[in-house]
Amino acid sequence: MNKEKPTSALRYPFAPPARGQTLEVASGVHWIRMPLPFMLNHINLWALDDGEGWAIVDTGTSSDDNTQVWRELFAQATDPRPITRIFVTHMHPDHVGMAGWLTRKLRIRLWMTRLEYLNCRVLASESGRDATPDELSFYLQAGWSHAAIASYHQRFGVFGKHIHALPDSYRRLQDGEELRIGARTWRVVVGSGHSPEHACLYCPELAVLISGDQVLPRISSNISVYPSEPDADPMRDWLASLQKLRREVPDDVLVLPSHNEPFYGLHARLLQLAADHERTFERLKRALRQPRRAVELSEALFGRAISEDDIPLLHMATGEAMACLNYLMCRGEVQRVLADDGVMRYSLR
Repeated sequence: MNKEKPTSALRYPFAPPARGQTLEVASGVHWIRMPLPFMLNHINLWALDDGEGWAIVDTGTSSDDNTQVWRELFAQATDPRPITRIFVTHMHPDHVGMAGWLTRKLRIRLWMTRLEYLNCRVLASESGRDATPDELSFYLQAGWSHAAIASYHQRFGVFGKHIHALPDSYRRLQDGEELRIGARTWRVVVGSGHSPEHACLYCPELAVLISGDQVLPRISSNISVYPSEPDADPMRDWLASLQKLRREVPDDVLVLPSHNEPFYGLHARLLQLAADHERTFERLKRALRQPRRAVELSEALFGRAISEDDIPLLHMATGEAMACLNYLMCRGEVQRVLADDGVMRYSLR
């Protein structure tokens, strides 16, 4: 995810709630903020009035700190109604990490799209195994040094450490489905690109969109290619999802994102995100007037080089560079050649 210049067309009506507290941002919709142990140091969760209790959207990453925050929320709650169900927008650990703990502790159901649930279980199953030759080859072809590859190999399989094991069953969310949550109807709007089948929730009556990571106000979502599908084009999927949200959700909604603050100005933000990426593609094409490795493109994409000492950031930056390159190759503007040293070089057609 990249920081961007603020969009003047956006309006932010709320400041974040304090740790262990909630803030009502619409009728029956409460904001909870959880800490994250990363550069992006928070995630927003949402509690929805579900009649007999509260439905929770997203859960935070699995950590002792977040477990303590959940215990503080339970202890300080002034509403005696229980949590009724857990909705998870997508499979990334900051969203799904505590879902297994909550569903087992409270004996409630997990609601999630099929691809997110299944992909999460696959990634969690990698814990304890070594990286495969295909995975190592992917990063060697991207231009990683052997030292970076060795560091990646040592860190491989950490996904499962950041999540509690998912429950063995779930309730599938589907695109276009209308859900009754308490007295309100919420529609599922599925997007992709950032993750395989990301669920946003839109309530026309409240004029509220829970956007997850599909639309963020101050940063852009990470769009990456991974070794499991090296020829994928997630950037095309994500840009198409921006257009879909603009068609299906009106501009006057209060957007509740997973990071930063709730905001007004959905359509302006969608247009800005698309325009910013077109400018990124133009910078990238200028850099590709001479053949380049994927790892050499960080400055064109992000405005700075990425150190090989920071493997998590290098991993993310490489995935996003590959997403941009695959997109431009699918548009017929870029070509690639596998050189004798085993590294892929990209250039303009």
